[in-house]
Amino acid sequence: MASRFAPRLLLQRLSTLRRARRTSSILVASEAPADVGGGGLFSPPGPRSALGPRCVSRVSFSTRPSALDERQNPAAIDYRSLMSEEEFHTLADETIHDLLEKFEEYGDAIQVDGYEVDYGNHVLTLKLGSLGTYVINKQTPNRQIWLSSPVSGPARFDWDSTAKTWVYRRTKAALLQLLEGEVGQLCGEPISLR
Repeated sequence: MASRFAPRLLLQRLSTLRRARRTSSILVASEAPADVGGGGLFSPPGPRSALGPRCVSRVSFSTRPSALDERQNPAAIDYRSLMSEEEFHTLADETIHDLLEKFEEYGDAIQVDGYEVDYGNHVLTLKLGSLGTYVINKQTPNRQIWLSSPVSGPARFDWDSTAKTWVYRRTKAALLQLLEGEVGQLCGEPISLR
């Protein structure tokens, strides 16, 4: 039964090898069955091998994070120790309700087909028709405001008590400044959210 599936497995592995050679990427291989190609797909050609020239690849595995990974990702934070849940809800609700009012005022002043502001279930949605949709909501366990943007993608904002604003730790972007820039650019009219 296993030999019936061996040609399909061999073709899949060969396809993977070809893609790896074209993109010059490192190939990480799993263990090949012993009955395929005379002792395994990545073994030197033997009497039963259909691979032709030698097909050997290095395999490298690591479970330790690299120094690069540590520099790219911010350290984990226990948000409960930084801000009480009550304080978080006060700050986040105030921010989201202020954004709701500003977006409604802005919508009255501009002409964008499909412009719509909606707030329900603690989620603020700004629809800009064919230009995209913004979604802003609270994430209480993390003490964050999450943003989904059609321009910059997803972002998670933490409260910066020194600057008194919500900041995305990876890029140091402030929530209100980011929204002002993106929404203003998409709609063709400046918007003030502060």
